[in-house]
Amino acid sequence: MSSPKAIVQIVVLGAQIFGKALLAAGRQAAKNAQSRPQAVLQNEAAGVGNATSGSLTDKLTREHRMTVDEARLILNLKKEDPIEHTLRNYEHLFKANSPPPPPEKPVAGRAKAAYHSHYLQSKVVRAKERLDAEVKVAVDGDAASTSPAEAQHPTSPPPP
Repeated sequence: MSSPKAIVQIVVLGAQIFGKALLAAGRQAAKNAQSRPQAVLQNEAAGVGNATSGSLTDKLTREHRMTVDEARLILNLKKEDPIEHTLRNYEHLFKANSPPPPPEKPVAGRAKAAYHSHYLQSKVVRAKERLDAEVKVAVDGDAASTSPAEAQHPTSPPPP
């Protein structure tokens, strides 16, 4: 077999493989477009499109465009973790994604590359805001659940 004929056969075979792969990718893209959820079509955050009831939690989800579960995932928190863990994890992640301060004196040689991400830092801030709003609603709900009569007449006697 001559080398030009072999090269032509390789090119033709490669074009056939590429064409089949392109056709399969197009079919899969069309299938995915048909089964795409409505929230994705409207460019909404995950779970935000499902927040359609009038509850306070759904209102907060729409305002902050983040669910409580997503906020906990970003800050690496469990449901039962106390508020102190939220602040500790927030500060750590915020500092880890902050740009480093400029050096006072230029260092000769190779400097260690410091990586930072404004996007991740903003996600950390939004997650803390979402959890803070959830705590505020819970505290306001507890304060509103006490009746005005209980607030005027506490069960314990006032201090002398």
